Amino acid sequence: MKKILLLGGSAQQIVAIKTAQKYGFYTVLCDYLPDNPGQYEADKFYLVSTTDKDAVLKVALDEKVDGILAYASDPAAPTAAYVAEKMGLPTNPYQSVETLCNKDKFRVFLKENGFNTPVAMGYSDKNVDTSIFSLPVIVKPVDSSGSKGATVLRDWNDLDKALDFAFSFSRSHRVIVEEFIEKKHEYLIGGDIFVNDGKVVLWGLLNCHRDNTVNPLVPVGKSYPLLLDKDDEDSVHTTLQSMVDKLGLKFGSVNVELVVDKNNRVWPIDVGPRAGGNMIPDLLGLIFDVDVVEMAVLAAMGEPLKCEIGAGTPFYATHNLHTNKNGIYKGIEFSEELEKRIIKKCLYKKEGDKVEFFDNAAKALGIIFMKFDNQEDMSSILGSINEHYKVVVE
Repeated sequence: MKKILLLGGSAQQIVAIKTAQKYGFYTVLCDYLPDNPGQYEADKFYLVSTTDKDAVLKVALDEKVDGILAYASDPAAPTAAYVAEKMGLPTNPYQSVETLCNKDKFRVFLKENGFNTPVAMGYSDKNVDTSIFSLPVIVKPVDSSGSKGATVLRDWNDLDKALDFAFSFSRSHRVIVEEFIEKKHEYLIGGDIFVNDGKVVLWGLLNCHRDNTVNPLVPVGKSYPLLLDKDDEDSVHTTLQSMVDKLGLKFGSVNVELVVDKNNRVWPIDVGPRAGGNMIPDLLGLIFDVDVVEMAVLAAMGEPLKCEIGAGTPFYATHNLHTNKNGIYKGIEFSEELEKRIIKKCLYKKEGDKVEFFDNAAKALGIIFMKFDNQEDMSSILGSINEHYKVVVE
């Protein structure tokens, strides 16, 4: 029986374990949290940090695994590539994965390879040279995702506070300051692409929604189809395929965020070598009639993929349920208009649980999936979605 090593056993990563088992693979799991739910699904569990490359390598060698996958995890992605390279298993280049998982290295890569990139500089202390930047800028950790620790700065008087916030979320105690690019379109371009044999076979590009009443940097949902001019969408495709080529990426999901400015230039903002969080693969499965998790598992095991991607069915969306206050969770009340458009609910909290103000993606209370009849209906509901549900908090 072939073995697969999976890095990370959170609730959202269990789907990768179950998918691997569906294909008859023996599943070995590493996670540093003793209470991770994935350990009860995997065939074998090791209490090992997914960022400890040598410890994970030892597990992989001892178990004689045939493939390794860090599903939907930025911190574990370099470990997976490192171990796979050491063992000669299917992988993307370790150096490329490292580049994508480190924001200041990524900015250097963009600049050296002719991609549009804002003025940016990484720092391990608070000695920021403000003279090289034009406001607004964004301050964020070099090694976090989900907008954790990020601040858009429009006044240098707030720099110290923004740096403290960013450092508090950085594992390597390093932050990046970069000029903030203003987009010409309403929504940030987000979502996942999937690479097979070095070519993008799934263009899962989505509108990335925000909630300015809590944190305008934190994603609160996705919608499809992408609201972007055809010429701009073609430019985004060209940019991403060129990036895949220059990085030498062979396979797997790639989570992307980009903007197009008023001069029609494409700016890659964040690109991660893994599936997106907030159940993006589930949403893409509904839209394109494809199992992205299955594709990721099979690619990691060196198995052939069935890349029969659907044309894309409109009008689907997700929303990350959240609250603007701290307290004890009592429940969620949905309006009748919203309820009839919901096709699936994934609730993370139960009555009596502690909930917090939504300032990063990890504080979501759950996700709802919606299907609409047309673009007008979708825009109307999503544009006022906070009025269509109430989180009861005491």
